[in-house]
Amino acid sequence: MTHLKRQKTPRKWPVTKKGTKYVVRTPEMNKGLPALIILRDMLKVVQNRKELKKSINAKHVLVNWKPIIDVRKSVLLLDVITLVPSKKNYRLGLSKTGKFEIVEIPEKESVIKISKIVNKKILKGKKTQLNLSDGRNILSEIKCDVDDSVLIDLKNRKIEKCIPLREGTKAIIFEGKHSGKSGVIKKIAKEKKIAELDVDGKKTNVLIKQFMAVE
Repeated sequence: MTHLKRQKTPRKWPVTKKGTKYVVRTPEMNKGLPALIILRDMLKVVQNRKELKKSINAKHVLVNWKPIIDVRKSVLLLDVITLVPSKKNYRLGLSKTGKFEIVEIPEKESVIKISKIVNKKILKGKKTQLNLSDGRNILSEIKCDVDDSVLIDLKNRKIEKCIPLREGTKAIIFEGKHSGKSGVIKKIAKEKKIAELDVDGKKTNVLIKQFMAVE
């Protein structure tokens, strides 16, 4: 089914409960938004699905510097949306209330993205594959551990550097009751899979799986 009842959209979606009965569905509903909702309802650069399809066919819409092929394309947290005709770039982020929001960014920021390492595999030839939170699987010689983050060069499809999960590092919370807030890591209890963050001057305990190191 390609549609979802408006009343059942995830809490993160900035969709009003009033309006048409259905909205477009995306395969990764809790991790991102469909391209149609972003371009029609948030950026308002198209009026309907037909206009977006026309833009897609003309390769006018890029996500992470790759043309999209479907109006249901999942745009995930921290993904970059580029509108070719206007040369404008946007990043999908989270507001302080935990809802997805679009923020315009300069071109120099549009070629990079941060993603979290969720798994790590050693392949034949002792090559290391990093499996990331946005679904990417990247071979890299950079030393990183699970739960660290990486800075990705989107145009060259490679990892620029590792952002370790450690005390003093800035982090953003993307799940749970503190979703959308950011802070600084103060303590890490890996055996309990939890960390203490300083969020707006308050000590806040957050599960490690609910936040990522960003700086």
